[in-house]
Amino acid sequence: MVHIVQEGLYEEKELPPDLENAKYLTALYTIDAEPRDIVVFRQGAVVFWNIPVEEQSNFLTSLRIFEQDPYEVKVVEHEAETMDYMHSKSTESNSKGKIVNNKVVLSKSTDITMEKYTHSNGLMDSVKLGIWEATLAEYIESIEDVTENLREGGQLKLSRKQVLQKTGELFNLSHLINLSSDLLDTPDFYWDRDDLERLYKQSQSYFNISNRTRVMNNKLSHCMDLVDLLRDHLNTKHEVRLEWMIIILILVEVLFEIVHVVERRQASSSVD
Repeated sequence: MVHIVQEGLYEEKELPPDLENAKYLTALYTIDAEPRDIVVFRQGAVVFWNIPVEEQSNFLTSLRIFEQDPYEVKVVEHEAETMDYMHSKSTESNSKGKIVNNKVVLSKSTDITMEKYTHSNGLMDSVKLGIWEATLAEYIESIEDVTENLREGGQLKLSRKQVLQKTGELFNLSHLINLSSDLLDTPDFYWDRDDLERLYKQSQSYFNISNRTRVMNNKLSHCMDLVDLLRDHLNTKHEVRLEWMIIILILVEVLFEIVHVVERRQASSSVD
């Protein structure tokens, strides 16, 4: 983020020291009275608040030099989320942020930086999960022919190397969902921040994160069962091939021994 800040277009807002997965930027020049903020997550997601589309594009272009193993552009564009937001009209100074009627409602607090971060975190989780859902859907489509061949009793068209690769893809996706993300639990950051934790859980509920994660794990489990079946089938086939090779080698050895016996008898008969 240093090079972006140095350009003089944005300034970085300080976040709590125990929050290490994101950077929060605010535009220095104004278009209207509404602040223009950007939350950049270490996981590769960017959330824009009141940022024009052209500026969004320019900002993302400036981040491309930092990309590692990026997703396909069409997938990213398809899974992008958009939400409207507004400021609370409540006359109470202690009004709390929330999501109402598909819209983020920000509180009347003088500093809503952490509110925006929390909503951005929930939005990021949804987009990230959406990309993994698309990845799993593509994986399932790639093995549909295999399941059809199995149903019809046809020949398996995957090699042991390909099955091993498919297994690795599944384990990698399962690792991302269950071990490398916070989709299954509330991040530690929110544990001692009750208001932010409430907002985060509301965001998770709005985007149906829990159910979507459960469905994905069920699909992953079924895919893993299929891959295990394929691997067992190929292992059995390989073992049968080895057994036949051993049988053939034994037969060859027996034939050689018979030939040697016949030759010895013929040699003995010639001496007599």
